[in-house]
Amino acid sequence: MRIVTAITGATGAVYGITLVRELARAGVETHLVYSNWGRRTIEIETGYKLKDINALAAAVYQIDDLAAAISSGSFKHQGMVIAPCSMKTLSAVANGYTDNLISRAADVTLKEKRRLVLLPRETPLHEIHLANMLRLARAGAVIMPPVPAFYNRPSTITDLVLQTVGRVMDLLGIDHNLTPRWKGLD
Repeated sequence: MRIVTAITGATGAVYGITLVRELARAGVETHLVYSNWGRRTIEIETGYKLKDINALAAAVYQIDDLAAAISSGSFKHQGMVIAPCSMKTLSAVANGYTDNLISRAADVTLKEKRRLVLLPRETPLHEIHLANMLRLARAGAVIMPPVPAFYNRPSTITDLVLQTVGRVMDLLGIDHNLTPRWKGLD
């Protein structure tokens, strides 16, 4: 299985990093691209080093490499995740503005009818944000803001992140044991 993963400059870089790590643990071939601000946000928000994250991926691409393998529909993969997804990137994808590798790969994912999962990080949302999300949902994308669940009684930030990453992996059809599943009430 191959998954394309992008990390943009929105807050919440830990979602993308954790996803790349868990995909690697699940034996998934991951193709990774960062926006320029995605790289910077990782430095600001986390203690992770890019070289350590890159080591988890099968391939890492430069944001301006529009000739990269993932820019073509002939590159077979089972889905793409943008985590976190900035409103800039969401807007570019919603409007077919493919000026960088992230928006181009997402555009190709949609046109090839593959799974595209976006974890938008913005609040509150205004009408343009919502219209862009609706446009993408109608085009086949899954809009999944990283909203935590509390039924499993998380006690750490890591618990919250793993619950969201687990839901993403569910959407991609990848087995995991990252978080307890709802079993109903007794």
